[in-house]
Amino acid sequence: MTVQQAASGLEERRQDEDPSPPGVFWRYWTAATVSNAGTAVTALALPLVALTVLDATAFQTALLAAAGQLCWLLLSLPAGVVAQRVPLRRLQVVLDLVRFLALGSLPVAWWFDALTYGHLLFAALVTGAATVLFDIGNSTFLPAVVPARQLAARNSVMSGTHAVTDTGGPSLGGVLIGATGPVGALVVDTASYLVSAVLLRTLPESRPAPRTGESALRLIREGWRYVTRHPVIGPCMIWATAANFLNAALVALTPLYLVREAGLNSVQLGLVLAMDGVGALAGSFVAVRVTRRLGTARGIIVADLAGGALLLLAPLTTSAGDAFWFALGNAGFAFGSVIGSITTRTYRQTQSPPELLSRVMATVRFVSWGALPLGALTAGLLATYAGTHAALWTVCAAALLPGLYLLATPVGRARDLRIL
Repeated sequence: MTVQQAASGLEERRQDEDPSPPGVFWRYWTAATVSNAGTAVTALALPLVALTVLDATAFQTALLAAAGQLCWLLLSLPAGVVAQRVPLRRLQVVLDLVRFLALGSLPVAWWFDALTYGHLLFAALVTGAATVLFDIGNSTFLPAVVPARQLAARNSVMSGTHAVTDTGGPSLGGVLIGATGPVGALVVDTASYLVSAVLLRTLPESRPAPRTGESALRLIREGWRYVTRHPVIGPCMIWATAANFLNAALVALTPLYLVREAGLNSVQLGLVLAMDGVGALAGSFVAVRVTRRLGTARGIIVADLAGGALLLLAPLTTSAGDAFWFALGNAGFAFGSVIGSITTRTYRQTQSPPELLSRVMATVRFVSWGALPLGALTAGLLATYAGTHAALWTVCAAALLPGLYLLATPVGRARDLRIL
C-alpha cells in the first residue's frame, strides 16, 4: 500500500465511522483544561520564585525558562515512537503523576527553607521532559476519537479553552501570589496534575500499534523524511520554528522587563500576561471563518503578519501607567499565532498517513518546539549584554520574519494548503 493510499483510506474511515461517545472528548477536554489552568499559573509563579525568593539574575531567569523547553530538543523524536508503541492512557496518567511529584517538591522544599535555584531548575527539567511525552501522545489521541470532518472545530475548542486558561491563569496567579507568595501559587499547578491524572484514568485505553520489527531509529528517520520532503508540512514546520523561537524569547523577557524595567507588581503583571490568552481566544473563535474566507494558506500568512505588526506596540510600555501597549501587542501576536497553529495542526492530523501520524507530530515538534530553549537563552544573552529594552525591541521587530518567510515559499503562492 502506498502512502497516498493509506492517507486516502484513513480519510474515508474517519468520514464514515461514527465518532466516539461525546463523553470521551469532554473528559479529555476537562483534564486538559484543569492541567492547562494550573500550568498557566506556574508560568507566572516559577520565574517570580526565581526573581523574588532566590534573587536570580537575568540569565538565570532565562535559563529557567529554557530548561522546561530543552526536552523538546532531546526527547521529541523518540517520543513519537514511544507514543506509537505504549498504551496511551497509561502513559498519560504516569506522566501527570511525574509532573505532580516534581512540581510538588518545590513548595515542600520552600516550607523547610531548603529551596535552591538548582532544585528549581531540576524541577523545570523533569516537568518539561514529562510534558514532551504527554503532549506528543495527546496529539495522536484527538484524531483517534474525533472524525476528520470535526477536527478543525475540535482543535478550535481546544485552542479556545487553552486561551481561556491562559487568560485567567496569569490573573489568578497574580492574585494568588499577592495573597500567598509565588511558592503558594505552585501548589495550584501541583494539584491540577493530580486531577488530570484521575480524569484521564477514566478514558478508554488505546491500543499501541503492532510491532513491525523495525528499529526505533529507522522509524524516526521515516517520519523525518516524510515531514522534510512534504511541500506543505515542511515549510509550515520552518514557519512554526521561527515563530516559537520568537515567542520563547518574548516569554523569557516579559516578567524581567515588566517587573524590573517597567515596575509592575505581580497583579499587574498577571493582567498584562492574561492578554496573551485574550488574543489566542479571539483567534481560536475566528480561525475557521478566516481560513474559509481567505483560504487556509493565505489565512495563516495574513494573520501572522498582522500579529507581528501589532507586537511592535509592546516595547512602548515604560511604566505601569502605559502597560496597555504591551498588553495590546501581546494579544495581537497571540491572535495571529493561534490561527496558524490551528490550521497547520489540523492539516497534519487529517493529511498524514495513520501509521506515520505520531512520528509526523513528533518530528514537527522536535524542530519547532526545539527552538523554544534557544529563543529563551538568546533573549537572556541579549538582555544581559544589550539591555532588556533593546532585547525586547529586537524580538518584536523580528516577529514579522516568520510570515514573510512563508510568503516566499510555495505555500505563499497558493490559496489553500491542500492544493499543493
